[in-house]
Amino acid sequence: ISGKSQILFALVFTTRYLDLLTSFISLYNTSMKMIYIGCSYATVYLIYMKFRATYDGNHDSFRVEFLVVPVGGLSVLINHDFSPLEILWTFSIYLESVAILPQLFMISKTGEAETITTHYLFCLGLYRALYLFNWIWRYYFEGFFDMIAIVAGVVQTVLYCDFFYLYVTKVLKGKKLSLPA
Repeated sequence: ISGKSQILFALVFTTRYLDLLTSFISLYNTSMKMIYIGCSYATVYLIYMKFRATYDGNHDSFRVEFLVVPVGGLSVLINHDFSPLEILWTFSIYLESVAILPQLFMISKTGEAETITTHYLFCLGLYRALYLFNWIWRYYFEGFFDMIAIVAGVVQTVLYCDFFYLYVTKVLKGKKLSLPA
């Protein structure tokens, strides 16, 4: 697992859920936001501290600043409202769409991935694909349409497409995911 992708996901949930400090929606909403943030940081802790001996830092070499800096600039330029919380929320949406790149880069660098890792990545991609149904539902029943979230979601789904193809053609047939030479 790419520790750098996990750090980016922790940053995504931290910046997305800063509204915890300013507003209360419900106990469920607050609990789920805290669980997302807590699990993200727990995962980073486990990768870099508890199970450091199993972490492959040599192959996890994607330069995350090539994602964070452009995403930060884009979130300042294109957002719904030029306020700190809105810019940070927009940053989280944009960053989530590309946060998987260090993981995909790591797989491309090693040329293969363990089965459990491929199942994890499939679930991450499925989680994002389910957002597509959520957007359709909300547009149809609530008239809600958020162009920023939709564009970022489409970008993320496109990034997963190649992985989904390999997952279906190899992993689901019982083979180890290895990239073509």
